[in-house]
Amino acid sequence: MPRTVYVLALIAAFSSAGATIFIRQGLRGGTSFAGFWINLAVGTVGLWVAVFATGGIGHVSALGFALFGLAGLIGTIGGRLLRFVSIEKVGAAISSALTNLNPLISSCLAVLLLGERVTPTIVAGTVVIVLGTILLSGGGLRLGVRPAQLALPVLSALCFGVVAILRKVGLSQMSAVTGTAVNVTTALVAFTAFLIASGNRDAMGVRGRSLAHFVAAGITENAGVFLNVVALGLGTVSVVAPLYGSAPIFVLVLSYFFLRGVEILSGRVVVGTVMIVLGVYLITAF
Repeated sequence: MPRTVYVLALIAAFSSAGATIFIRQGLRGGTSFAGFWINLAVGTVGLWVAVFATGGIGHVSALGFALFGLAGLIGTIGGRLLRFVSIEKVGAAISSALTNLNPLISSCLAVLLLGERVTPTIVAGTVVIVLGTILLSGGGLRLGVRPAQLALPVLSALCFGVVAILRKVGLSQMSAVTGTAVNVTTALVAFTAFLIASGNRDAMGVRGRSLAHFVAAGITENAGVFLNVVALGLGTVSVVAPLYGSAPIFVLVLSYFFLRGVEILSGRVVVGTVMIVLGVYLITAF
């Protein structure tokens, strides 16, 4: 396996962490709906530019289009929108750690639906993740986060866990660049239609620093997703997933430097986050 896979996965993780910080800053003066719509718009424009800059659309099958389109609805609208809302409600660090449960969900689905066997590392990783989640929940309670609010990043993780399988299968039908562009475009069209139908067009407007932060989040978020898809195309899930799953560690570091006046990091939150990342590594790397 080329070393490029490791580099791409780590850069994708750092990009995802950077997007989390930008989103948290943007939410200080904007709404989660506005930030999410801008995120999708930036991603759609950037990815289609990348498609034509790398030789055009290429071969596209109906199955591949359907899989990446469905991934856009489940992972991008469901998972990413819930991620925006959870960052707003529970903070960047806690949200990032709990959203990172998605490899655990993918593994459970593989066991239940695909008949994969339960290994000792899956059991050990699950135990570590559960303990980390308990610590994280306790830290969240001390910071004023209600238990019900923790369901938001967990639901986001569920969506991301399901969509990982769709994207992996879809990569056999079309290129990573085109597939990711279809993914984000589907989400943009569907979410824009929802805002218009619900009479919430004002949610698409935001100005000032929040706009700049949301645009930066859109660039880093979609760059991270794209690089992760490329890494999956070049390497195995067992290598890419744990590396990409290190994003919460980057969030902790970046939060210390850029969110000091916005968020408070307790010891429980830090330890819980590290345990969840360790548990994800155990599940996906062996």
